[in-house]
Amino acid sequence: MKEMPPGYRFFPTEEELISFYLRNKLEGNRNDHLNRVISVLDVFDHEPWHLPKLSGELCHEDIEQWFFFVPRQEREARGGRPSRMTASGFWKATGSPSYVYSSDNRVIGVNKTMVFYKGKAPTGRKTKWKMNEYRAIDQETSAPFGFSVPKLRHELSLCRVYVIAGSFRAFDRRPLGTETRRIPENQHLVHGHDAMPPSQATETGEKTSSSESSYSGGTNLGNLNGQDPLWEWEPLNWP
Repeated sequence: MKEMPPGYRFFPTEEELISFYLRNKLEGNRNDHLNRVISVLDVFDHEPWHLPKLSGELCHEDIEQWFFFVPRQEREARGGRPSRMTASGFWKATGSPSYVYSSDNRVIGVNKTMVFYKGKAPTGRKTKWKMNEYRAIDQETSAPFGFSVPKLRHELSLCRVYVIAGSFRAFDRRPLGTETRRIPENQHLVHGHDAMPPSQATETGEKTSSSESSYSGGTNLGNLNGQDPLWEWEPLNWP
């Protein structure tokens, strides 16, 4: 990565994460190359702020998001529920699981979003650390959507860990504490156009970043062709 020009980042799409990285890892292909980009780690054994240093060697320089192959926990393999607790807090599911689609509109996986809370449930304090957990659909048992319940591959998942940015301007790298300048009411832009109204020239606030929203385009699974909600389907068995 040090040989790459400034600005290069590992920024895969959801389809690439599932169809290439997770699928190849599940099949045991390209392991040496994949591990240099996405390391194998039980993320729930570590605090989220320690995870960036444990990412793949080619992604140590990343400052926005980090990816991990997460093996199925032993208790989960025995039919139990996975543990999402760390020494200082816990990961809590938010929203509903959603399908991930390929570019040709096939269902290829499922995305579940979690938020990290400090402290003990149910009085934990919400943090800005979030996670997308991706699981692939078993291609051998999959059928046209609407005719069967997709079966998931549980032996390995792929997790994307990131921090919610404090601004819609995802590429803005001003130091923390620097306020956005307001445009004076009597100031006009070039060519005679009026300046932005003060109501629209807001200061930077705590909002969802564009990098976060780019991964949240999945469809709610409770409203797909009249199917039952995915979280009620037995193959998932997620908390």
